[in-house]
Amino acid sequence: QVQLVESGGGLVQAGGSLKLSCQASGSIVHINNMGWYRQAPGKQSELVAKITSDGSTNYADSVKGRFTISRDNNKKTTSLQMNSLKPEDTAKYYCYVDWILTFDQARGTKKEFDTWGQGTQVTVSS
Repeated sequence: QVQLVESGGGLVQAGGSLKLSCQASGSIVHINNMGWYRQAPGKQSELVAKITSDGSTNYADSVKGRFTISRDNNKKTTSLQMNSLKPEDTAKYYCYVDWILTFDQARGTKKEFDTWGQGTQVTVSS
C-alpha cells in the first residue's frame, strides 16, 4: 500500500546543484525516520543522509556541508538538496523509510517496514 517515489535526478556539471524529492503515498498517518541512500555500479549502497521524525539530521562525512536533507510531514515528502556536486556523487539515489504507520478501515492500524523508492539517477560530469 505504501509507496515512495523519487524525482529530481539528472545530469549536472561538477560544482552544480540538484534537488531530489521523495513523495510517500498511501493510507499514512505517521512516517518515522527517512533517509537517502546511493549506489553506484559495482559499489555497495551507502547512507547519504537521514532525518528523524522530529527533524534531527545526520550526514555522511563525504557530503557534510554540501547536502541538506529536509522533510515536510504535511506533504509526506523528504528532499535532498545537493550543492557543490562532485563526480564521485554520481550514483542512483534511493529514498528509504524505516517504518510507516498506516490506517484504513479494512486493515486497521499497521506498520509497514523498510520501504524503498525506485531510485533516481544522478550523474555529475567533470
